[in-house]
Amino acid sequence: MSLLSSMPAATDKEERRRALSAFLRSRRERIQPDEVGFAPGGRRRTPGLRREEVAQLAGVGITWYTWLEQGRDINVSAQVLEAISRTLRLDRLERNHLYTLAGIALGPAKGDCSALPDSVQRMLDQLSPYPALVLNSRYDVLAVNEAYCRVLIDLSAIPVEERNLLWLTFASDEWQCAFTDGDSIKRHMVAGYRAASADHLGEPSWQDLTQRLLASSPLFAELWERYDVAGPSSKVKVATNERVGALRLEALNLWVSQAGGMRLTAYTPVDDETEAKLRTLVTG
Repeated sequence: MSLLSSMPAATDKEERRRALSAFLRSRRERIQPDEVGFAPGGRRRTPGLRREEVAQLAGVGITWYTWLEQGRDINVSAQVLEAISRTLRLDRLERNHLYTLAGIALGPAKGDCSALPDSVQRMLDQLSPYPALVLNSRYDVLAVNEAYCRVLIDLSAIPVEERNLLWLTFASDEWQCAFTDGDSIKRHMVAGYRAASADHLGEPSWQDLTQRLLASSPLFAELWERYDVAGPSSKVKVATNERVGALRLEALNLWVSQAGGMRLTAYTPVDDETEAKLRTLVTG
């Protein structure tokens, strides 16, 4: 029996407190003292603010904040979390992530549904020649149209159990990223997965995927330790296809179900040239 298999599994509550601890520390360390009115001088053992400085700015007790960041089992209110959010300069997604880890934010219902009605596939097919797919918050591909397979990656050639965009991106030789800004996309994917995982701490399927990614990809491990969080974006992306060259696409996200964070993502052309190229790829 391996050491890992002999260790008792962490409870959901323990896992959540550890994640909260690491997230608070990472947000505290990114703020420079002079940004919030403290003198930059003096020896500091860690980057960013000290715990006592965060407590002072947020108007909470030093001991209480230290216990919170250490992941101790203490009571926390929305009012106090709001003060800490302002002090740490959290954006909306980071603030929601903090609340969720503290057990206060209302996240989506637990449990992913991998079975989609036939109407969803029919809708995807009607979007052709625009590439489109349905994902859950874990980046499992639940449905895809032919246009996506022809333009970006042929997911039909990949076994169903391996159709996870995180796994394909970081740990599989099958994935050749069609988008030119691949590094930025990878950072955003991990940040999105980090944000979604707060609602699934302790769930075996999420833990298994995370551990396999950490073991298989040093880049994923590096990005995971940044504790960044993000949500789906709709910015214009440039993809390259060996047949037609550059494609300028905008990702449009439509929620299929809040349960499991299922969303339909369609890539629409931002110019007539891209429109024509998509039609050539799909119908030509």
